[in-house]
Amino acid sequence: MMADIKITISDNGPYLISGPVPLLDARGNPVEGASEKMALCRCGASSNKPFCDGTHREIGFTGA
Repeated sequence: MMADIKITISDNGPYLISGPVPLLDARGNPVEGASEKMALCRCGASSNKPFCDGTHREIGFTGA
């Protein structure tokens, strides 16, 4: 049985990840702070990349 993995693109906000998904950096190393529930930055302005810190609201990010 496969684990439930869900990736949701929030309106004008982050990618919402739930489930046992490994988050790896460009070198293939695990990213510190990754968990089974994550919000990943989509606007590029987070000061906590790759995680969302809510900056998208402050800058008026709109996702296509």
